[in-house]
Amino acid sequence: MSEDCRTSHGQCDAHNHDAHLPADSLTVAGPIGAVARTKTTRRTFIKGVIASGAAVGASGFVLRGEAQARTAGAVERLVSLKINGQTKRVDVLPHETLANTLRNKLNLTGTKLGCDRGECGACTVMVGDTAVYSCTTLTHSVADKEITSIEGVAKGGKLHPVQQAFIEEIGPQCGFCTPGQVMSAVALLKANPKPTVEQAKRAMSGNLCRCGSYQQYLAGVMRAAKGA
Repeated sequence: MSEDCRTSHGQCDAHNHDAHLPADSLTVAGPIGAVARTKTTRRTFIKGVIASGAAVGASGFVLRGEAQARTAGAVERLVSLKINGQTKRVDVLPHETLANTLRNKLNLTGTKLGCDRGECGACTVMVGDTAVYSCTTLTHSVADKEITSIEGVAKGGKLHPVQQAFIEEIGPQCGFCTPGQVMSAVALLKANPKPTVEQAKRAMSGNLCRCGSYQQYLAGVMRAAKGA
């Protein structure tokens, strides 16, 4: 805009400023794709861009929502879980974690939720013979596999050798991490019944103990291995 224009008219709408726009800014697509010349002011041009951007954004949001809804609807929510030797039919959300399913749907609260991001090990369970963090495992991903939680370790009212060894070595203090420690140790001894101390340390390293009973838990693992 020229100095004369600003002083003479004050506001943009009071005068036609097409002469102050580059020639390209006056060239737009016509109704059938032809190039046409229009009288476009800066204000109307900016308003048009904002309006078209908002429309595209809104339509994209709707389309994404519909796609997500279709994806969610494609997952069968009623699944059969093989847990501690029994089969349970459970209504499971598409993005539900195994920890939440065990605790909130099956009332197996021995599995603890600590960090809820795969760092502390309190939620450790076994899928097959492998120890996994249930807080970062989707329930749908293990629907066809054997799952063992802390409730399924003792048999016939008799403690598992790992549980008994932990008691004898005074491993549990507050006890919050104990279920995860037990599950990691049971998985280790299934894969390697006679581990070395270093192998046991590595296998148990994914479990945090806020009471600092690492040596007692390690001693419990080695005691259980000797009795195996």
